[in-house]
Amino acid sequence: MRIVSLLPSATEILFDIGLGKSVVGRSEECNWPPQAISLPVVSIARVRSGEVTGASIDAQVRAAMQADEQLYLIDEALLRELRPDVIVTQDLCRVCAVSSDEVCDVGARVVSLDPHTITEVADSVRHLANVLDVFNRGNAVADRMLERIEIVKSRVSAMNRPRVFFAEWLSPPFASGHWIPEMVEAAGGVEVLGIPGVASRTTTWQEVRAAKPELVILGPCGFDEVRALSEAEAVRHEFDPVWRTAAVNADRYFARPAPSIADGVEQLAAIFHGSL
Repeated sequence: MRIVSLLPSATEILFDIGLGKSVVGRSEECNWPPQAISLPVVSIARVRSGEVTGASIDAQVRAAMQADEQLYLIDEALLRELRPDVIVTQDLCRVCAVSSDEVCDVGARVVSLDPHTITEVADSVRHLANVLDVFNRGNAVADRMLERIEIVKSRVSAMNRPRVFFAEWLSPPFASGHWIPEMVEAAGGVEVLGIPGVASRTTTWQEVRAAKPELVILGPCGFDEVRALSEAEAVRHEFDPVWRTAAVNADRYFARPAPSIADGVEQLAAIFHGSL
């Protein structure tokens, strides 16, 4: 079987369920596991992040969406050359990856993964594994992810719960959505603006201050902790002096709906409560 993954979370899942050797192409953003980086790149983002500021990226994305332009370009010639049997993508977020209706017809089965919650992330692992005839492997990976999260929940259940704002973007600030507010809750925090199961939303630093968080998690979508800290410097004047802040690798452990969100929950618990 030959598989092209246009979705970073799917690439991670495919390797986790033992099908890494079947993956023959990837998107530019598919950077985990390290073995995936050497695979041919089938899709690239039209919006270039590089050294551009978060505010500039936000402006580019909004302009493209207002003009109804595609945010990703697919190398159709390369895709045909790779002869995939299955192409994995999503319809959850136009900004995150190629949507299923943008995939050119090369005779492959197109599988869309669109989880909104932690439970649905586990279900998406099982679904993809089932489609690819390795359901037992997928079931084991999904169960282990949920088990790790439940272990954290149990350990923090009697602890004080800090008020938390998880910033999915900083310029402008975005309140978290989908599975991230659930991750905050599982780790023993109270998300003051994020709403589970729905898309993240634009907010203001004034609204953040009014929500009175004790802790702000710097987790811009697609950035690691170093880039998050760099972005935070541009808006540091907006931060309330009473806030503690912590930067996380959102690209690896929070933004992508894959088994590694269990690592993200464990990291948040350590930030909220110290060593467990």
